[in-house]
Amino acid sequence: MDIFNSVLSNQSTASFTEGSFFLCLGASIAFGLIIAFVYSFRNSTSKSFVMTLALLPAIVQVVIMLVNGSIGAGIAVMGAFNLVRFRSVPGSAKEICSIFLAMALGLATGMGYLLLAGILAVVICTIQLIFSFIKIGDKTSVKKELRITIPESLDYTGVFDELFEQYTKSNELVEVKTANMGSLYKLRYIVILKEQSQEKQFIDDLRCRNGNLEISCCRATFNQETL
Repeated sequence: MDIFNSVLSNQSTASFTEGSFFLCLGASIAFGLIIAFVYSFRNSTSKSFVMTLALLPAIVQVVIMLVNGSIGAGIAVMGAFNLVRFRSVPGSAKEICSIFLAMALGLATGMGYLLLAGILAVVICTIQLIFSFIKIGDKTSVKKELRITIPESLDYTGVFDELFEQYTKSNELVEVKTANMGSLYKLRYIVILKEQSQEKQFIDDLRCRNGNLEISCCRATFNQETL
């Protein structure tokens, strides 16, 4: 279709004009800013990753323009991208999708297909925004980190089983350590409560079992690398 014709008119890198270059560059930066905004909407992220999404389409676009028609340069660029890949930390599915979208838009603008890139950006970003407003796939169960202090005279292996069965969907003892010269045990569990509204009652019942010693319950945190 005519609307998908390249603004470069299939020109080689030796003949594309400054005007077409800056047109494609401006479009790439605009699409990158749109991707960065949509990704950061209702999503916790880092400033460095948002900046990367904003600049990635422009970088890919320039690379595509430079290697257009050169097999050797194309192979060299692929090797460079592979090196960058091994320097990256694992990301979430949404992060990977945003990176691929930014690269796809950079490829499209680098070849001059600005209208095609615009349609792709609008469609994909609109779908992402729709999914950010609906609850399909949201986690309904929140993992809690439960810390219980008990006296050394209390056998922790089964003393709380009845309460865990009553209040939790799942529970796992992940750490046991002694404290206060061995007179106390500190237990750490990862639990998922059946009802969040029953958290206080759950803690009150645990206090009756552990002699009213210290108990803490908070959202479980896991050490994860971020992009």
